[in-house]
Amino acid sequence: MSIIAIEQYITTRLPGATRLESAGYIFYFYGQEQMMPFLTLATADQEGDRDSNLDREGVYRVNIGLPKEQYQGLLPHTGAAPDYTALNVWMPHPHYAKQYYVCILNPEGDNLSRSFGLIDAAYNLAQKRYEKKHGGSGSIPGI
Repeated sequence: MSIIAIEQYITTRLPGATRLESAGYIFYFYGQEQMMPFLTLATADQEGDRDSNLDREGVYRVNIGLPKEQYQGLLPHTGAAPDYTALNVWMPHPHYAKQYYVCILNPEGDNLSRSFGLIDAAYNLAQKRYEKKHGGSGSIPGI
């Protein structure tokens, strides 16, 4: 299952990433402050977030916060409303698209591979924000 591959990628390749699990979501942050996740994994429908019909067996959603330019390059505006229940299709996040979050349900094949590059971009953005807030220390938070 690729959710395991995604978590292994984060824990083995992204120093300073921290994990929090709560209410059917797995959040990944840069640093111990855990203010704004760079990635979330949604494993079940929640009140106010049923757009993806995650209560289907084995279905999960990967949510990744990207830099604006990368978001716009990945998701050119077509005017068509996304089908948030579609599997293995990149789309704007149903609630956080304005913050440049993309999502995909059950990525596989090329989309799973692509997700790792997008996770790197989200992690790098979170790291830059952390360093800007903390004076550009360059040290890994919490280590």
